[in-house]
Order: sequence, then structure tokens, then C-alpha cells
Amino acid sequence: MTPVRPTQAPALEGAAEAASVALIEPATSIPSVLEQHLSRGRLRATLAMLGPAFVASVAYVDPGNFATNISSGAKYGYMLLWVVLAANLMAMLIQYLSAKLGIVTDHDLPEMVRARFPRAVTWGMWVQAELIAMSTDIAEFLGAALGLNLLFGVPLLPAGLITGVVAFAILELQRRGFRRFELAIAALLGIIFLGFLYETLRIGPSAHGSLHGLIPGLNGTDALYLAIGIIGATVMPHVIYLHSALTNGRISCRDDAERRRVLRFERLDVVIALGVAGLVNMAMLAVAAKLFHTGGVSVDSIQGAHAQFGNLVGGGAALAFAVALLASGASSSSVGTYAGQVVMAGFINVKIPLLVRRAVTMMPALIILAIGMSPTHALVLSQVVLSFGIPFALVPLVMLTCRRDVMGVHVNSLLTTVVAWACAAGISGLNVFLLYQQFFGG
Repeated sequence: MTPVRPTQAPALEGAAEAASVALIEPATSIPSVLEQHLSRGRLRATLAMLGPAFVASVAYVDPGNFATNISSGAKYGYMLLWVVLAANLMAMLIQYLSAKLGIVTDHDLPEMVRARFPRAVTWGMWVQAELIAMSTDIAEFLGAALGLNLLFGVPLLPAGLITGVVAFAILELQRRGFRRFELAIAALLGIIFLGFLYETLRIGPSAHGSLHGLIPGLNGTDALYLAIGIIGATVMPHVIYLHSALTNGRISCRDDAERRRVLRFERLDVVIALGVAGLVNMAMLAVAAKLFHTGGVSVDSIQGAHAQFGNLVGGGAALAFAVALLASGASSSSVGTYAGQVVMAGFINVKIPLLVRRAVTMMPALIILAIGMSPTHALVLSQVVLSFGIPFALVPLVMLTCRRDVMGVHVNSLLTTVVAWACAAGISGLNVFLLYQQFFGG
């Protein structure tokens, strides 16, 4: 047997290496999901990446916002427009941090809490999150039922049952692909936007008054309380949990460079979606300021606002308001139910059928409708309950996104960390103050 000469070894090794490279090369040349999107053109890639923030944004134009913004505009005119703008800017930062957590870690916020916090803390957070989700669902559910009642004269209890069916039908779209669910929610958000675009063009709020309202300022203690209510009610705990679930695993990233590019798309998603929601909120307040405050008209309920739209502007304005309210309630109710599913699966690793969850979470709202309690009063009470849950969602989110061992190179910058903690402390503190005033204030 002729021994292999030493000079042959490098040649054999080189051939083997070339063969192995040839075998590996086809696999590594397969384009990533992000590259496939980008290969179709910048515009199509951008449209494909949009979606999660639109689902989250409907929580910022839910029936509770209708009640708060219309009440603010009717009572104080344009004065609190700056508060609405500030609240929506804070919401953009918070929702982006939630989305970033999902993209970078491939886990949602409840899952990260379960992995990194003691079991007792995790279960406690799950219980409060479920109560918050149920309270949220009351507001969304009642809003949709009111919309059906105002549009078609359906009694509130049957309208509530119809709302449950509609919300479940929207949720079922995700079985055919989550993109369909995103598009359905985005379409409903578009209906809300068009409704208040029509109201704005029809009623014509004062441009001077609106610009003046963007200058920070308050007039009296009552205005301060209402401003706190706007900020406290704007950030919704359930969509902080949800947004991280909507982005985790949506686009598979090979490395940090791809994650960085996906994060740029997600920032755009958040700015557009929450920008639309912010414009709707400011339009609600400005329309109410022009129609009710300037005209000296008293409005103490959503039904009253709808009636005054019809009396003062015409049937078209009343119709647009009712359609927007129905779209708001139906979309936010579906999103709220989905958020509840994410909360249970993430915190305690248990899943139940969406139909069962839908049936359970709609019961409190049906009871409220059955006993004849004022829907507007129930909306206000649900917002108070929601205030308790905000710190439990905000604090873990900021803690986790500030940690390099969790986020790697995508950890928050020092400026982002400072602003995020300031938002968390400010919103939580304002909610504690608001709750104190609700129960112990004069």
C-alpha cells in the first residue's frame, strides 16, 4: 500500500472543503423572509410589514375614548388637545417597545415575565391581567351594542348578543391566516377615521382654536382631573401585552442586522397606525369643542352626543358617528379577546378555545345590559378599573427592554430608557392620583 505523501494532504483537504462548501452553499443562498419581501420592491415590502400596530391601535380609539374625548371637548373646548397629542406620543413609544421585545426575543411580554419572574409574581400578574382584559371587554362590548342600537334601534341586550357573534367572526379570520385578521381590523380603523374625517369637514372646527389647544395649559382643577383621565385612559394594558405577541415570529430574522431592518419597518408601522388613532382622537375632541362647547350644548352620554349630532348637523353626521362607534366597538372587542388569550397562554401556559373565552368575557357586559345600567356610566367605571393594570404592564416592559442580557445589541439607548421610565412613572402616578380622586376626592 503506497502511503499518502504529505504534499497530497492539503490537496485532499482542499477538495473535501470545496465539496462541503458546495453542499452547504445552496442552503445558505436561500433568501430570508425579509429578503423575499424586499425583492418585490420597497413599497410592497413596506405594505407587507405593516399590520401589528394597526391591530394594537384600535384600543386607542375604543368606545372609552369616544366618551372621554367628547366629554373633554364639550366641557373645555379645544383646551385639552395638547393632552391628547402628548398621550398618543407616549403611546407610540410604549407600543414600539412592546413590538421590539417580540421581534428581538421571539417571545411576548407575558412569556418573558413567566421566564424571568418568580412563579407567585407571574400568577398574580395573570390574575390582574385577566381582570383588566374583562374590564376592557366591557367597554368595547357596550360601545358596539350602543352603535347597533343607535343605527338600527336594536334593544341593547339583543345588540350585545349580536356584538358577541360579530366579534367572534372577526376573530375567526385568523384561522385563515393572521394577515386577514390584520386587514379586517385595519379596515375597521379606516371606517372610524373616515367617520370622523366626515364630521371634521362637515362641522369645521376652528383652526385657530385647535392650534391654540396644542399649547400646554390648564384652567382649574376640574380640567386637570380630566387631563389625567385622558392620559390614564389612553395607554391600554392589554395591547401592551398583545403587541409583543403580534410581532414575535411574524418575520423570521437570521441575525441582528435583519432584526434592525425589521425594527425600522415596525417603527413606521407604529407611527402610521397610532398617528391615525391620534388624529381620530383629536378630531373627536375638536368636533365636540366646536359643536357642543361653542354652542353651549350640554352632553352627558354617548346617546346624547349622537342625538345632538343629528339635531345640530343632520342625519349624515349622526350616521357617521354611529357607524364609527360600531366599528370601534366591534374591532376593539375582537382585539381585547385575542389579548386575553395571549395573556393566559403567556403567563400560565394554558390555552382555551376562543369561543369559550368570548362567551366568558361577554357575560359581565350582558349582565350590565340586562339590568338596565347606563352604558356610559359602565364605560367610565371600566376605565377606572383599567387604571389599576397599567403599572403591571408598563414596568416589566421597560425593565426587560433595558436589559442587555434580554435585548442584546437592541437594548434601549440611555435616552430611550430615561424617557420610557419617565412615561411609566408619570402614567402610573397619574392613574394612582386619578383613582385617589375617584374614591377619596371631594
